[in-house]
Amino acid sequence: MSLLSGDLSWSWFGSQQVVLQNNYLASIRHSHATNSSTTPFETVPYAFEASYVPLAAVALSCLWIVAFGLIHGIARLRTSSSKRNGGLELNGEDAEDVPPPSQDYVESLGGVSIFCFRVARALACIALLTLSSVTLARDEHWYEKLGENASLLRVGITVLYAYATLLAFGTVMTEPARARRSVRHLIFVLFGAFFTLGYRNLWPLATFTLSPIDPDGTPLVWAEIAVLTFATILVPLLVPRQYIPYDPKDPAPVPNPEQTASVWSLWIYSFLDPIIFLAYRIPHLSLDQLPPLSDYDRAKNLVKRSFKHLDPFLVGKKRHLFFGLMTVFRWEYVSLALLLCARVLATFASPLGINRLLNYMETGGEDAVIRPWFWILWLFLGPALGSIAIQWYIFVATGMMVKAQGILTQLLFDHALRIRVKADAQNNASASTTSTAAPTPDNASIAEGSNSNDSGEETAGSVHSTAKGKQREPSAASLSSTATKVDKEKEDSKEKTNLAGKLNNLATTDMESLVNGRDFLFVILYIPVQLALCVIFLYQILGWSAYVGLAVTALMFPIPGLIASRIQKTQVQKMKKTDARVQSVTEIMNVIRMIKLFGWEPKVNDQIADKREEELVYVRRFKLLELANGVTNFFLPCVTMVVTFSLYTLTMKQTLTASVVFSSMVVFDLLRDQLHTIFGMLPDLIQARVSLDRVNDFLHNTELLDEFAEKPEGAEQLSIEAAVPDPSIIGFRDASFTWTSENGGAWTPGSSRRNFMLRIDDELTFKRGHMNLIVGATGTGKTSLLMALLGEMHYIPSGPTSYFNLPRDGGVAYASQESWVQNETIKDNILFGSPFDEERYKKVIEQCGLKRDLTLFEAGDQTEVGEKGLTLSGGQKARITLARAVYSRAEILLLDDVLAALDVHTAKWIVDKCFQGDLIRGRTVLLVTHNVAMTSSIADFIVSMGSNGRILSQGSLSSALAKDKKLSKELKEETKQIEKIEHEVDPVEPTAPEASKPTDGKLIVAEEISEGHVGWAALKMWFGNMGGDYAISFWCIFLGAMMVTPAIEIYCTWYLGYWAHQYELVDDPSEVSAPFHLAVYSIVMSFSVTVYLIGVSVFIYGCLRASRTIHKQLVGTVLGTTLRWLDTTPISRVITRCTQDIQAVDGPMGQYFAWVCEITSLVVIKLLSVVFVSPMFLIPGLLVTILGGWCGQIYMKGQLSIKREMSNARAPVLSHFGAAMTGLISIRAYGVQENFKQRSYERIDRFTSAARTFYNLNRWVCIRIEFLGGLFAAGIAGWLLYGTGVDASNTGFAMNMAVGFSNLILWWIRLLNQFEVSGNSLERIEQYLIIEQEPKSSPEGIPPAYWPASGSLNVEKLSARYSPDGPKVLKDISFTIDSGERVGIVGRTGSGKSSLTLSLLRCIFTEGNVIFDGLNTSKLNLDALRSSITIIPQVPELLSGSLRQNLDPFDQYDDALLNDALRAAGLFSLQKDEDDGRITLDSPISSGGGNLSVGQRQILALARAIVRKSKLLILDEATSAIDYETDTVIQTSLRKELDKDVTLLTVAHRLQTIMDADKIMVLDAGQIVEFGKPHDLLQNEKGTLRSLVDESGDKENLYAMAAGHASK
Repeated sequence: MSLLSGDLSWSWFGSQQVVLQNNYLASIRHSHATNSSTTPFETVPYAFEASYVPLAAVALSCLWIVAFGLIHGIARLRTSSSKRNGGLELNGEDAEDVPPPSQDYVESLGGVSIFCFRVARALACIALLTLSSVTLARDEHWYEKLGENASLLRVGITVLYAYATLLAFGTVMTEPARARRSVRHLIFVLFGAFFTLGYRNLWPLATFTLSPIDPDGTPLVWAEIAVLTFATILVPLLVPRQYIPYDPKDPAPVPNPEQTASVWSLWIYSFLDPIIFLAYRIPHLSLDQLPPLSDYDRAKNLVKRSFKHLDPFLVGKKRHLFFGLMTVFRWEYVSLALLLCARVLATFASPLGINRLLNYMETGGEDAVIRPWFWILWLFLGPALGSIAIQWYIFVATGMMVKAQGILTQLLFDHALRIRVKADAQNNASASTTSTAAPTPDNASIAEGSNSNDSGEETAGSVHSTAKGKQREPSAASLSSTATKVDKEKEDSKEKTNLAGKLNNLATTDMESLVNGRDFLFVILYIPVQLALCVIFLYQILGWSAYVGLAVTALMFPIPGLIASRIQKTQVQKMKKTDARVQSVTEIMNVIRMIKLFGWEPKVNDQIADKREEELVYVRRFKLLELANGVTNFFLPCVTMVVTFSLYTLTMKQTLTASVVFSSMVVFDLLRDQLHTIFGMLPDLIQARVSLDRVNDFLHNTELLDEFAEKPEGAEQLSIEAAVPDPSIIGFRDASFTWTSENGGAWTPGSSRRNFMLRIDDELTFKRGHMNLIVGATGTGKTSLLMALLGEMHYIPSGPTSYFNLPRDGGVAYASQESWVQNETIKDNILFGSPFDEERYKKVIEQCGLKRDLTLFEAGDQTEVGEKGLTLSGGQKARITLARAVYSRAEILLLDDVLAALDVHTAKWIVDKCFQGDLIRGRTVLLVTHNVAMTSSIADFIVSMGSNGRILSQGSLSSALAKDKKLSKELKEETKQIEKIEHEVDPVEPTAPEASKPTDGKLIVAEEISEGHVGWAALKMWFGNMGGDYAISFWCIFLGAMMVTPAIEIYCTWYLGYWAHQYELVDDPSEVSAPFHLAVYSIVMSFSVTVYLIGVSVFIYGCLRASRTIHKQLVGTVLGTTLRWLDTTPISRVITRCTQDIQAVDGPMGQYFAWVCEITSLVVIKLLSVVFVSPMFLIPGLLVTILGGWCGQIYMKGQLSIKREMSNARAPVLSHFGAAMTGLISIRAYGVQENFKQRSYERIDRFTSAARTFYNLNRWVCIRIEFLGGLFAAGIAGWLLYGTGVDASNTGFAMNMAVGFSNLILWWIRLLNQFEVSGNSLERIEQYLIIEQEPKSSPEGIPPAYWPASGSLNVEKLSARYSPDGPKVLKDISFTIDSGERVGIVGRTGSGKSSLTLSLLRCIFTEGNVIFDGLNTSKLNLDALRSSITIIPQVPELLSGSLRQNLDPFDQYDDALLNDALRAAGLFSLQKDEDDGRITLDSPISSGGGNLSVGQRQILALARAIVRKSKLLILDEATSAIDYETDTVIQTSLRKELDKDVTLLTVAHRLQTIMDADKIMVLDAGQIVEFGKPHDLLQNEKGTLRSLVDESGDKENLYAMAAGHASK
């Protein structure tokens, strides 16, 4: 059954011709048009009145010219001859009137083509004037007959032609602007003549009762009408339009073909032919090959046009965004409304034509007025004009949609540049306020602005407020288990969105919702008008029985409503389950290396599979409810139709004729479509309203910076003028600052919530031209001081002498604490729009310690850093951010803790080379830092921040230390840490993975883009998994249902014709048993629905089976891949496969395939039905199929290319948006807002170019196939009416099938295309099912239950390499380690230390034997091996969730054991019981462990190793990232808390930690150069270890440690 005609109609309304789809069946008698015996009238009605039309047209034109001249003259006087602007500027009317002297006159009129058309029309006007004059002159006494019909007309027409000739000369001989106006007047008056002559002479030809009035026995009138048709219809339709630039000062170098295409070309979209055929000829169409963007679509012109109505700062008054958008697009919506009305009227052209045609056939032409050929033409022209109307509607609507997307994206961007970045607590704030945390950006005070965001008002439950005050919540990581319990009721309100996230959500999700809701005119105009006309039409045909039928429909409305509400609830639950699975997959993919190193793959796979099963339960329910909804919406109009026909025949005792049956069937189909449309569109409209409110709320209710904020009433009287003593001064006096101007204030993370305020009680002035240090403990407001200077905080003056000042004349540069980089090359990030100075640039690279880093990238400084700098380490990002500030010519540098993310070696380099270098000398630097010990020597002025945001001291270091004991303690610890780092053997340098060093600097490997059609391998995988073990039964049931259902539906159509035909065979209508026929029809329809339900239900279960299997294979394959593959593949691509692509397989793909199968069988059966009735139509039918298929192939080739380019072009818009929002403070500090706006314009323009072309392509194919289908249907109607002897019933049946067949071709092509597009996801998944894999587990690889019983390790001739054909990184090394030994592994960078640890876990390709506790590890399953060995990397990865979930992710141990492990690892010795922020098993951990210091993460990783009871523990020392106290605790735990039989391998970077080890292994170039006890190795005067010790500054202590351990 044609369920899809309902399911799709609301979303594919552009291609529906439902009025012709199931509409014709006739019981007609073959009759010829000439059979009418009615005598023609002598005159056409109102012919005399029509004679005045030409003169009226001339008069109106003259009046128009006079009025325009007066208005124009007054305007010129008022503006004193200044240039026109306003509305004329918007539509390009104000283009230069007089071309520049150098410009050719013909070109100024639009070019040779336009000029030739105008000349041709002028000649036509001369010809018309000549013909009319000759006709008039033939009657010598015409002036005496002016009161008569013909003479009055001829005089009027002649006057009109004379006036038209003058206008025609004006179009080719006057200045361009006047010529364009002349064209409009000319078309208007000529149309008046065409209407008059057409009504008097052409219309009578279509009737039996009228005859033409004006022919005088000569062909002059017909020649005149032909020339008039050319001048009035053909020339305006075919002449190219003149390109008029939107902005005359900035015309496009090459105009878009859309701007110069003729009206006919616009109607049929032939201006797209070149691009479509180009796409058909080449493999892939790139963005640069698309037509240039129309200048009215350019972002900068859209901004000019719209912002005065939308931007709150330009509108002035506060009004809702909706009204602003309506003002901007008012003319577009007027035209959309008119087009929809035209579509409604055209929709009823077919039912009317069917009714009149069949009525003519039933009565044999008795009393007929209009000839049947007119109704046949009507059956083509009506839908054709309706098609043009709806396609033009979609053309305007999609163009408006793309413009609105660009406008709103830019509006959000511009407004975001004004908003205050508030300090909301985040999940990545510090977990502890004690000094155990390393000084990193993650645990810096968020009140200092390092990771700040907006108030997050948009999410439900995110606001605890009174009035307008928004209460901030503390960092999730700072909550103890007690605090968690206390705030249990607030758990749901912690979903705060950071600023970048919120804005990206507005620019993506909400923008998409607004786009989906653009067609609200359908609900408020189209559907009501359509319904009203349906009711009127049905009443005219069926009488009052139609009202009863409609009442039945209304009574049954709650049924689809109930199903819809169920669907909505199921969708909500389904999305929750999907979110849970996606979150789990994302989390796991982000820490997949840890999962592989721990051998957790099988358990993780099971975990994801469980979540997947929960999701599939709701996916199944959702699909079944959708099926029920579709069947219900199909069945309800059928019930209505049966009830109506029952009443009409049984109660009203009327005869059911073919004209009644089939014209009413058309309208019942229309009713069904409206039912689908309204239920389909309402949820979109509701969502669009919500999204519009969210955007509006952001624009009007987001807190802005003080310089943009509206002052409350009376604020002028209360304001205090700032008294800045010297404009060049940098500092404050008697000022306070808060993070928000609202009363509630912003909460800062810490031990307790408090309303943070920065207070400068006296005067604080920084030294110009010197290094100024801002120091203090975490959370004291150091960053806030910089933010206050930059104007980012709300300023509260304390008195008349209050001020704060930051002179910007010489430029300001800012390096944020959380390093910010753009998705550009390293070089572009450093230049940041400044001119390139090679010498200065090289100095910056050297002084910022980036020289060695650039050698790690083969592309050097041309390497793209990726989104959020994903190719860079934290230290590299920090140094690039610093380099940007140093390279700039700004006189003032604000540096916010730029040393925090650097190791001590690099930090010392920065201090020595950069801060004391020539590029900084003489510039004013304000440096926030924790590294007091390192930077104090270069400081000329030090500001120490105390608690509560107050200045503790200013001046010298000694005064700061005297007043701040905590700072003094930190200074001592840092000094120890610097000493500790000085003893490192191999300073750890950031390295990029070998595989991610492409020479062109592009990111890793380019993602595969499939070209052409979806591969069979991918489809085979999907089809094969659908049937499972019952593949044959599955496909038989499904395909059988898809073939049987359309056949039954077509039988029903035939049966209605058969029923109607019975009335013609009997004299008394009561002899036909209406109840019998109704019962047969109802039973057959019910059977059809039942078969369909069974077939589609089986198919749904098959789709779910395939989805389950494919998802399981995908996750299993990714979890089982090698680390080498993960190194070359961004995790984001893997996540996309597991989320977006799986969603496509779950949802649209199966739906599209089912529809394709259904329509394919419908097309075949309908064509066969036509051929059965009239075999000669086999060839035209096949021809239509071939032409339609050819159009579809051409279209699909281009559409797939442009769709890919559109997706690719959208990403940079959002990427730029997100990057700019992340670096908002930096952008404002540098003052480069305009630069970023321009970049946004460029990216929006690229997206708009692709999007406009993409949507226009759909129009191109729709209009062609609809015209093709309409011609085919009208041709069959004409042939069956005039040219055959086929009986009436079969004729009507064949017409119905033909129309349905032609319309379904478009559906088939569109759906096949959609199936291919969604199938692309299947192909992308299939690519990841054949990636390289690690060895799979087998029964033979399972070790004995007791293994490992000890930690003994025996390595024999071990070699390793990172790829099968790569160089060896370990070369035949052999060693033996006894159980319980502590072994240190040392060596310089690149010696093979990390490679050794990976080879023990078989993470890389190895040769040789590794015997662990008596078993050869190469024979063991990888999960068994890796779960028996624990590795603690330098920076351990943690899962988001509680600490308990991290230690025991699979719930295998009780809390007592976990707490014992934490105690043994040394966590509890670092924190006191009274600490509010102490870490417990219930403490939340953010993703990756971002809210913990590196030291804390290593302690937790050590605790996890203790829980796992591994007999072999590998530790990669973290050195500089760990503070002194934490490092001491870890070393103590390793020495005392591990079981005696645990073997410990330590990859050491400092000799102090391993000189008391049992053995030391010294590696060099992948070989063991020394291995033995430390004391023994030191006896070798030429030994490598001895040389390392002798180079150390702590030589004596190291010798003593080795000797002391040897004596034990």
